[in-house]
Amino acid sequence: MDKQIIAIGGGGFGRNPGDGIIEKYIIEQSEKNKPNICFIPTATGDDESYKVSYYATLSKLSCNPTHLDFFKRTPDLEKLINQQDIIFVGGGNTKSMLSVWREWGLDKILKKAYENGVIMSGVSAGAICWFEKGVTDSWADQLNIIECLGFTKGNCCPHYDEEYERRPSLIKFLEEQKLKDCYAIEGGCALHIKNDNVYSVVSFRENKKSYLVNLEDGKITENICSTIKIP
Repeated sequence: MDKQIIAIGGGGFGRNPGDGIIEKYIIEQSEKNKPNICFIPTATGDDESYKVSYYATLSKLSCNPTHLDFFKRTPDLEKLINQQDIIFVGGGNTKSMLSVWREWGLDKILKKAYENGVIMSGVSAGAICWFEKGVTDSWADQLNIIECLGFTKGNCCPHYDEEYERRPSLIKFLEEQKLKDCYAIEGGCALHIKNDNVYSVVSFRENKKSYLVNLEDGKITENICSTIKIP
């Protein structure tokens, strides 16, 4: 059974509710005609407007959308996750999100679901969380490296072209050997990992890319991952 992660560098229903371009791609990766998909907005503290945008977008697509709240009465997590075909994690504060998940044991429940073929996807915090480490703005003063869930190999930096401090910070982390290499994903682009390998890079806005960035012979190298354009 394939293990899949679809990591979005920026954009999607949180920014453009109703468009549903990358969301449609994610849904199409499921073997189900009308898959169950669960939105987890923990990183924004279960922001209500974020959930409204989610349902406004996903209700137009061929799926059964639901969501998981942690800051109201929390449901039976194992039962809820085991009913899903796709998980979509929203952006926000990665450190706070992971802390809540670990306290409730959701990290372990998601890992088991991932190994059983449930597609893990998300944007920003919801993109980096699946990797070994991520570049995060969870701290207000500067970007930092955060230990993530390690569902798949490698490290991840979202918003590579959208936030001015992303590229210089990633270069600094590589030069200081805090990271060996890192996937850098632009806004409007998604990196699709299947069984720990890059399966495709999906550009859902014009000329958006993903890179594998590393330090080779003292020089920063940005290797463009092969991209497909949708729709």
